[in-house]
Amino acid sequence: MIARRTAAALAVLATLVALAALTSPASGGSDRERWDTRVLALVPFPGYPARAYVHPNRRIYVGTYESDAGAGVPSRLFEYRGDGQLSRSFTIKGQELGATHGIQAAISDSRGRMVVLDTNPARVLTLNLRTNKQRTYASFPDLPPCPGAAACTQTTIDSPPIPNYAAWGPDGSLYVTDYGQATVWKVPPGGGKPELWLTSKKLDGVEFGTTGISLAADRKTLLVGQGSSAGMGDGNPATGKIYEVPIKSDGSHGSMTKLWESQPTDLPDGFAIARSGRIYVPMVGLTAQIAVVGPDGKELERFPDQPLTGDNGSPVPFDSPSSVAFLGTRLIVANQSVIQGDTSHQALLDVEVGERGLKPLVPKGAGFKPKRAHGS
Repeated sequence: MIARRTAAALAVLATLVALAALTSPASGGSDRERWDTRVLALVPFPGYPARAYVHPNRRIYVGTYESDAGAGVPSRLFEYRGDGQLSRSFTIKGQELGATHGIQAAISDSRGRMVVLDTNPARVLTLNLRTNKQRTYASFPDLPPCPGAAACTQTTIDSPPIPNYAAWGPDGSLYVTDYGQATVWKVPPGGGKPELWLTSKKLDGVEFGTTGISLAADRKTLLVGQGSSAGMGDGNPATGKIYEVPIKSDGSHGSMTKLWESQPTDLPDGFAIARSGRIYVPMVGLTAQIAVVGPDGKELERFPDQPLTGDNGSPVPFDSPSSVAFLGTRLIVANQSVIQGDTSHQALLDVEVGERGLKPLVPKGAGFKPKRAHGS
């Protein structure tokens, strides 16, 4: 995810570096060739799909991430079948329609409700797909520059909260990245007041903040994506990163370890993990590619081979590909067109990769308050 206000900043970022394409042999594994790309569906108004989520019911859910303050139109959650047919849509209630707003289809809970991240107000919603009942699961505060810490390890810019991606922890806690506040939040099991689980200068991307988050196959390590280090917290300000962050037995976080570093101006976004351990990382920035990263952090290949063009062989090029999600051996790519704002490019793309994804963890009881002990 990036907001349209970052388009000018992207142009500045581009002047910092020279780009190079990385390639390696591709692998097969299905009737379609690896990287065969097709247009699954165009996403209707309000558009700007930034996150596609493949539900256990095999339907694809995608939210509209950008609505102008002057439009006065609430965000919508669209439901698609695997063949691209639009099944239903849901209108989000309670948004600040007089300000820029949008939603992400983050994940589902243990009873199949959608977990939706709203940017205005900054909150987590649950949405019952049968009854359309929506309720607030958590709300995020606007933090001061240095939230209660003796040493300022968090961002020093005054940015509002921007909940971006979410993943369940093994105990039913919900971990949420904050694109604007250099923070990973932890929402307790059953919802309620979130805690500042992880804050770091490494997560300060200024205009290009903290993005994707996924629980690794060991089910005790979070992978956290970062669009850039523009806040000067970790080396080259123009490159993005993926960090490994252990969840300790007491629920606190271990030390952040850099697993992978992108090329400059890539702006890595909502990644997905394959069963093989490979990580598929979409580049919402100028390079307009998907990178494949090995479990050891070594970059293996990119598609398309050449950066900047987005030429994937389909009628809709990669134009701010913001997230990827596995559906069988296919990647469902949310193509946002955040920079150009081309509505004919705001689409779900179907990319064959010949391997299956790691099933996201949804713990038993996730999304519901734990039962109280007898007599408590």
